Amino acid sequence: MFKKSIKQAGEFVAGDATHLREILHPKNDAVQLGYSIAHAYIKPNESSLPHRLTGSEVYYILAGEGIIHINEESQTIQQGDTIYVPPGGMQYVENTGKENLIFLCIVEPAWTPESEVITDV
Repeated sequence: MFKKSIKQAGEFVAGDATHLREILHPKNDAVQLGYSIAHAYIKPNESSLPHRLTGSEVYYILAGEGIIHINEESQTIQQGDTIYVPPGGMQYVENTGKENLIFLCIVEPAWTPESEVITDV
């Protein structure tokens, strides 16, 4: 069994300006996984930077509201929504609410700074 508290995962700002805590990552934890899971948030009236990942990503929205942009599409998002981003998809998230937009990021293969490329819109 493997158990980890979010308090054990140090917070950092990713290249896309999202506040992250890697809660499960095969490079940091004693797990054999092909993916990583991060707990993320974006402050009110802020957004992540447009970026692409070499792998796929799934967002699961825990709290807040916003807009997600993937390639040429945009959708409103809120608590309980799940969003799939295909490999190489240009993406960014805007927080349009008054509280932090909080979500999980599941990235396959596991996220690395090198797998993330910041782009122009």
